[in-house]
Amino acid sequence: MNIGQAAKSSGLSAKMIRYYESTGLLQPAHRTDSGYRLYGADDLHTLAFIKRSRDLGFSLEEVGKLLALWQDRQRASADVKALAREHIVELNQKISELAALRDTLQDLVEHCHGDHRPDCPILKDLASGGCCQ
Repeated sequence: MNIGQAAKSSGLSAKMIRYYESTGLLQPAHRTDSGYRLYGADDLHTLAFIKRSRDLGFSLEEVGKLLALWQDRQRASADVKALAREHIVELNQKISELAALRDTLQDLVEHCHGDHRPDCPILKDLASGGCCQ
C-alpha cells in the first residue's frame, strides 16, 4: 500500500510516517520505480506499535528502545519492564506537576470576583510571572 493508505490504516499522518522513517524508528519503505513508498503488513504492525507507544506517552528515544526489544526475540522481559517502570516514574512526575498547575489556577479562579470590576488576580499572576504577588 502507498503512504496515504498506510496512514489511514495506522491512524497516523503521512507526515508522521515519513518522520518515523527519517528518525530510523521505521525501516525505509520499499519504493516503486517512480519513487513512491510502499508499505506491507510488517510495516503496518510496526506503525501500530509506534503509535500505541506514543499514545502511552513514551518518548521517541524510548520507543526506539522498545522497538529494539520487541524485535529481539532473545530479550529479557525484565528489560522491558524496567523501561516501563521508568516511564511510570516520569508520568507520575508530570501528573504531580499538572496537579500543581491545576491547584494554582483553581486558587486564582476562586480569588477572582468575576464581576464588572477590572481587578483580576488571574491577570495579576500572569503579568507577574507568578513571582511577585
